[in-house]
Amino acid sequence: MPHADPVTLPAEVMPALQGAIPATIVTCALDGEPNATTVSQVHYVDRNHVALSFQFFSKTIRNVRENPYAAVQVINPVDFSVWLFDLRYDHSETEGPLFDDMDMKLEAIASMTGMSDVFKLRGADVYEVLAVRKAPWRRT
Repeated sequence: MPHADPVTLPAEVMPALQGAIPATIVTCALDGEPNATTVSQVHYVDRNHVALSFQFFSKTIRNVRENPYAAVQVINPVDFSVWLFDLRYDHSETEGPLFDDMDMKLEAIASMTGMSDVFKLRGADVYEVLAVRKAPWRRT
């Protein structure tokens, strides 16, 4: 899936990357079998990269190792706008400043939800953002 220019994340999406509302990631195995799961954090890394918290979803990790493309949906907790990301897996970090920052935020999320014994960051999976768009919103 080649692309010309790197995508720059709009400022309007930033509140959705704070972890207030869990995100959804969709991946696909090489044989075409899809997988969707919830992820605690989609963390801003730089203007065209995000990191997802790798906690306990081994099928998702297996899929992106085979097929590096994923789709993620995040929700802005301020206005409830929905944002859709097309991503390509780049690498994982299990130590260092990014991992430490995400681990601290995950611990805060876990303590607020009573899940401190369950949530354990195993890695910060860094993805290149290939596309980002605000989903259409209509009130009925």
